[in-house]
Amino acid sequence: MKRVQGIGVSGGIAIGPLVLLNQGGTGARKETVEDVTAEFMRLDTARKETIRELDEIYHRSLKLVGDENSSIFQIHSMMLEDEDFLAEIREKIENERVNAEYAVWEIGKLFSERFAQMDDSYMQARKTDVIDISSRLIRVLERKSEESPAPFAAPSVVCAEDLMPSDTIQMDTARVLAFVTREGSMTSHAAILARTLQIPSVAGLGSGFSELTDGVTAVVDGFSGEIFLEPDEALLAEYRVKRDACARERESLRSMAGQKAVTRSGRSIELNANIGHPGDVDGALENSADGIGLFRSEFLYMEGTSFPTEEQQLQAYKTVLEKMGNKRVIIRTLDLGADKQIPYWNLPKEANPALGCRAIRICLKNEKIFRTQLRALLRASVFGNLSVMFPMIISIDEVRAAKKIVEQVKTELRAQGLPYSEHVPFGIMVETPAAALVSDSLAKEVDFFSIGTNDLTQYTLAADRMNSSIAELYDPRHPAVLWLIETTVRSAKQAGIEVGICGESAADTGLTAFYLKIGVDELSVAPSRIPEMKKAIRELDL
Repeated sequence: MKRVQGIGVSGGIAIGPLVLLNQGGTGARKETVEDVTAEFMRLDTARKETIRELDEIYHRSLKLVGDENSSIFQIHSMMLEDEDFLAEIREKIENERVNAEYAVWEIGKLFSERFAQMDDSYMQARKTDVIDISSRLIRVLERKSEESPAPFAAPSVVCAEDLMPSDTIQMDTARVLAFVTREGSMTSHAAILARTLQIPSVAGLGSGFSELTDGVTAVVDGFSGEIFLEPDEALLAEYRVKRDACARERESLRSMAGQKAVTRSGRSIELNANIGHPGDVDGALENSADGIGLFRSEFLYMEGTSFPTEEQQLQAYKTVLEKMGNKRVIIRTLDLGADKQIPYWNLPKEANPALGCRAIRICLKNEKIFRTQLRALLRASVFGNLSVMFPMIISIDEVRAAKKIVEQVKTELRAQGLPYSEHVPFGIMVETPAAALVSDSLAKEVDFFSIGTNDLTQYTLAADRMNSSIAELYDPRHPAVLWLIETTVRSAKQAGIEVGICGESAADTGLTAFYLKIGVDELSVAPSRIPEMKKAIRELDL
């Protein structure tokens, strides 16, 4: 029996044979071409066909993993519209007079290497996306039909160097016991999809991946990140008990749908849902969310080919507010820049986008775009219980500048006779150490706080949350992070405003008791995590 250690990225226990995927991707044939123009035409035709395929995958995946997790395929389509990427492919075809397949593969490798070397977490994660896109485009150019990414008959533990998003979403999940990868981290696309699909997953095996052999029986512990190869009977018996306990736990969660998030002593906490698209509201309602704690408005900007109009935004916000009825809906204003880029907005390239012009900074510098969104939000406020929050705040000056624009927009709407609610609460996301440290002053300027633990953790610890090589440093339970959270909650209480948490660690049941003890009023998690959170809260003796 051998033990291999990785990173547990999706909880659960699996026992079964290993299947090592032959992912190919070793390159493309190199041929000399005479007619460069004809090769350009082949490339463009294949590119359009690939975009069509990605659109089909996106719509199929919506039902499985929701809009937020499916949006990666829309981003893949956008990358096939990226002029820098396409220009370098065309240049290679023309200068070296090579076939499109070879040019795509070589430029794909080049871009992947560039992304891997960048400091920005989002750009590093795109290295896998570029290979995924390049491989798909080459297959279309070669007119090869798409093969199943998981050619195995019996339920198995799927092992790969790294799982492409399109591989993961198209697998027959009924035959997948677990995912195991050499690369990857807690925040990789494959890990996120595995958690959404509730498939145990271990990533980041590194050199330990070479110990895996096709067909060997293994135990995969998605909680601890351990993999046991050829386990003895004693270990098998132990893990069968654990696996069955996990199955019973999942079954018991189904009974939580209609329950309230109340501790044994009667202490209650608001349990809300994070969503990224109006279509995600159904999942929030099915899981009896108390409201929407974070509605990411970026989808409106990332799905189109131009800036969404005021009316388009109004209809999207109205849909969510009406579906939620009297339940509160917190909509975050535009959070683009850094890890979220849109092709039609030619934002300047930055050496370190995570620390650059993003979120509220980009809105204050592009006031016309910001005003359009605020007009739509305020007009939508008459259709439900709306709250609005500004992201990436670091100072009182930013809050006051944003509030000043809000008041100007209200004046415009009154002058035009357009209805809106005068009672919309405005809050901020506390996701920088600066905001947490001056939270006592910020609390006097806003109606509520929402702590974004993802960015707060990476900025506090100087640990890129997308960098698998330092995954062990990204720790939302680090004392410094918890101290900043407690400081923020204390400031909110002293000012008499509500404070919630909407980052990934809001769903960390190991921190739930801590959050309740310090006085957090609201937790906002993915809709699928609400039953688990309710169960954890109801078992607390607080």
